[in-house]
Amino acid sequence: MNREELIEQIFSKKSFLCVGLDTDIKKIPSHLLTGSDPIFEFNKAIIDSTAQYCIAYKPNLAFYESLGIKGLEAFERTIKYLKTIYPHHFIIADAKRGDIGNTSTLYARCFFEEYDVDALTIAPYMGEDSVSPFLSYQGKWVILLALTSNKGSQDFQFLKDTEGKRLFEKVILSSSLWGDEKNLMYVVGATQGKMFLDVRKVATNHFLLVPGVGHQGGSLEDVCHYGMIKDCGLIVNSSRGIIYSSSGKDFALEASKQASLIREQMARELDKARKM
Repeated sequence: MNREELIEQIFSKKSFLCVGLDTDIKKIPSHLLTGSDPIFEFNKAIIDSTAQYCIAYKPNLAFYESLGIKGLEAFERTIKYLKTIYPHHFIIADAKRGDIGNTSTLYARCFFEEYDVDALTIAPYMGEDSVSPFLSYQGKWVILLALTSNKGSQDFQFLKDTEGKRLFEKVILSSSLWGDEKNLMYVVGATQGKMFLDVRKVATNHFLLVPGVGHQGGSLEDVCHYGMIKDCGLIVNSSRGIIYSSSGKDFALEASKQASLIREQMARELDKARKM
């Protein structure tokens, strides 16, 4: 999915919601556990009940890798289901890869050829040669960690160099020379609030993947006020607040209700964006 197609999906559906498929075997409804593939069955039900309200899905690899081969099989089945039944949804593999060049080349081959996802989250700490293999794929997106929502973001991301540039700003400025707004996004946590203004000074037109709305305390209204651009430029992720709305047999219905409520708020924010 290219940038123009992504923008078209956002404004036609009046949503920039990404549903995070952080599927924990210890949290899904117990009645699913008797099946042969409870993770996939949970994901399928969540996807079917929320697809009309969102434009993207983001499975986090940790939840699948923790189960070994069965978890990876559930991840693969989930990706294939999305690509077959909901081909217009943007698929982000939240794997946070990033290593020396030859290793990154294999990670890129895995996610962009074998799984054929649209985007992959990447840790930029090792620099350009660890990121460039992912950027070599036409039509695929790299989503670099820039300013995250966790408490530990204060440890390194705000450190300043001799010119007064903070590390997250250096990450964005340097990486913008490796890719562009058509294949490069940045992770910026919803909990950062007004910091979106500083991010937008160095990532003027790039899309931002925004986790942290809901359970982590981030405000959708603040994210939109400080971070939205005319083309929207935001993909806001919600995981636990949607997929674990209920632990009973009505879990998919409750997830649908939560996704619908978020989409309604997003529709109002998009109307404002069109008037920019």
